[in-house]
Amino acid sequence: MRKFDLNIEEVLEDWEVYHAIREIIANAIDEQILTDTQEIEIKKEKNSFVIRDYGRGIKYEHLTQNENDEKISHPELVIGKFGVGLKDALATFDRHKINIMIKSKHGDITIDKSSKQGFEDVITLHAVISDPSESEIVGTKIILEGCTKDDVEKAKSLFLKFSGEKRLEKTQYGEILKKESVSKIYINGIKVAEEDNFLFSYNITSLTGPMRKALNRERTHVGRTAYTERVKSILLSSNDEKVARLLVEDLEGYQRGKEHDEMKYIDVAVHACKILNTKSSVVFVTPQQLQYDAMAIDNARHDGLSIIVVPETISQKMQGMKDISGNTMRNLGQYNLEWNESFEFKFVKPSELNASEREIYDKTSDIFDLIGGKPKKIKDVLISETMRREDSGMEAVGLWEPNKERVVIKRDQLKKIVLYAATLLHETGHALSGAGDVSREFESELTNIIGKISAKSA
Repeated sequence: MRKFDLNIEEVLEDWEVYHAIREIIANAIDEQILTDTQEIEIKKEKNSFVIRDYGRGIKYEHLTQNENDEKISHPELVIGKFGVGLKDALATFDRHKINIMIKSKHGDITIDKSSKQGFEDVITLHAVISDPSESEIVGTKIILEGCTKDDVEKAKSLFLKFSGEKRLEKTQYGEILKKESVSKIYINGIKVAEEDNFLFSYNITSLTGPMRKALNRERTHVGRTAYTERVKSILLSSNDEKVARLLVEDLEGYQRGKEHDEMKYIDVAVHACKILNTKSSVVFVTPQQLQYDAMAIDNARHDGLSIIVVPETISQKMQGMKDISGNTMRNLGQYNLEWNESFEFKFVKPSELNASEREIYDKTSDIFDLIGGKPKKIKDVLISETMRREDSGMEAVGLWEPNKERVVIKRDQLKKIVLYAATLLHETGHALSGAGDVSREFESELTNIIGKISAKSA
């Protein structure tokens, strides 16, 4: 039996037993990852709790406080880096009167307090090293006597591995996790903070310099400033439609000041819109457009597009921007351009109409006379076999083109005088009002038209 001086007098007095168990579990998980061996075990045996990995087995040399080159070379995988955690755990167990036995093929380790060699008046914590009691054991078995089930469960709750949280997406900087009751921030699988107003939980696997400095010995109470940039990096490298949709839907709370904190990062909100623009049939509109551009929005809905309401700041940021596939972001202005370009006319001359169609078409002047004659704004009334391309969505039966000062009516409206007259006067209403459907200006002009017709027939 030999004693290994751990050189510990002062310990982290605010550490509880579960903090120490956390370090034991963290080391076991690191070893399992580095050796690609079977999952660790945490179980109760009689009056003790056993934490077991199936790696290479701990040696007393691991109790020295030194950087672990192997762990440093895999920062995206492992939790620890120094030997500090294990030593702090041993000191905490000693302070709380928890008996610990560490077993591996390299030997058994317990702890005891003894005089420091050469300084009899200085009492420090020592690791007591004995020959292995289980020489054929694979990995490391740590036996704890005196801790409770609650201690073990509290320690396990600090690990993503045991949380049951669902991963939504994995990126080069970390993972986006489905939020349960509260958002949690993990670093390489161990919880370091909680957030009340985050939309997701996160597991950061690529650490920044400030984050490494912020990871103190306790691994708790890590400030938001340490991980904010990495959370943003995770979201900006996201490419998942479900994640993007959840982010964009959260923008609906913007007007009420109830959006989650991720949506306060404008570049994150815009990136989410880019993903959605690429992977879904959507059109982005502002609250004001939703109220005043009803016709265009109605057209978009009939075309099978989902209406996504975004704040004005986000809409302006998207102006002329490309999505992740290089397509132009479809705000309402872009949709209107696409709408106009979707019309593909096949004009029919009056001489090409059949007799019944020509009879109805020839009543165009009579219909205009009902409202005082053809408005000066309308130069032509044309008939087209087609209106929009077959793949363009909702078909139109009439169209007012202000730039060309003409009304175009689909040929099938000439089947009945009532269809043709209704469509012609409807588009005339657009021409005179300069407004779209479901607007106050258009409805006012349409009312005026109805009034003129009624007066004419009275």
